[in-house]
Amino acid sequence: MIRFATRLNSFAAKAEAEWPDHNGKPTPMMAARRASKVEGLTHVDLNYPDHMTDEPKAVRAEINDMGLQINGLAMRYYTNPGFKLGAFTHPDPVVRREAIDLTRQGIDAALEMGAPLMTLWLGQDGFDYSFQGDYAKMWADEIDGIREVAAHAPECLISIEYKPNEPRSFALLPDVATTLLAIDEVGLGNLGVTLDFAHVLYADEMPAFAAAQVARRSRLLGVHLNDGYGKRDDGLMVGSVHPLATLELLTQITRDGYDGVIYFDTFPDASGIDPVEECAANIEMAERLIAIAAQAEASNELRSAIGEQNSPLSQRIVQRLMAGR
Repeated sequence: MIRFATRLNSFAAKAEAEWPDHNGKPTPMMAARRASKVEGLTHVDLNYPDHMTDEPKAVRAEINDMGLQINGLAMRYYTNPGFKLGAFTHPDPVVRREAIDLTRQGIDAALEMGAPLMTLWLGQDGFDYSFQGDYAKMWADEIDGIREVAAHAPECLISIEYKPNEPRSFALLPDVATTLLAIDEVGLGNLGVTLDFAHVLYADEMPAFAAAQVARRSRLLGVHLNDGYGKRDDGLMVGSVHPLATLELLTQITRDGYDGVIYFDTFPDASGIDPVEECAANIEMAERLIAIAAQAEASNELRSAIGEQNSPLSQRIVQRLMAGR
């Protein structure tokens, strides 16, 4: 069974249509209940600590009562304004310790929920100016921080989601190669990578190639499907701009044996789209492409064309598969 998860914050979009009498921002559980209306959606990911409205087991029970499961948690470093200058790489050891301890608390919450996956997007760890930071020390602090949180609970998978920039001008973990280097230096077996399609695009990478490199040097622990134009984190609907690259990624991870959840990291709020309809469209496209990916992986003709790097032939084969012929 294919498992699909979604970005919970997406379901706060067009709040007035869902909750005309509600004043203020919808709560995480309100958003989750709205997400539960999407046919085919099986899981949600929760941000920590933002979405922890109660004790972990109580939150899990509430989500389960909606007919959904929790895939895992994702760290967000917003609780302390000082984190803007870095979480694991903050120059003040007190602030750095706060970020590490907060992450350890999040890992404990994930385990208590029975969802042993923590995604680290270390977007605050980076720099904006020449002569702003000591690169060697920042790198060492990043590695030491990741090592400490990963060692905290070896039974919890820790997945690093890289992104070239935003909120910092330059992220310390901007691409697949640098992320794999960091994982190698940390040297712990519960580490892996989350590939976000839009992040990979604007890291100027080919998504399937990035996945192949992850499979070679680490393991893929998360796949965030979305789309964009490669200039920023657009968060557009799955396959809306790069259907062939999305298909190739799904074919690659099928070949590599990925059995995790497919997570939709899309932003319906940017265009005022109904998030339930948007998520339903994502599921429909993902299911179609996953089915075609299975056919592509089973095609000896396509495998032979790729082996010869015969792109005209491989394109014709893929186009026939896409057209259902």
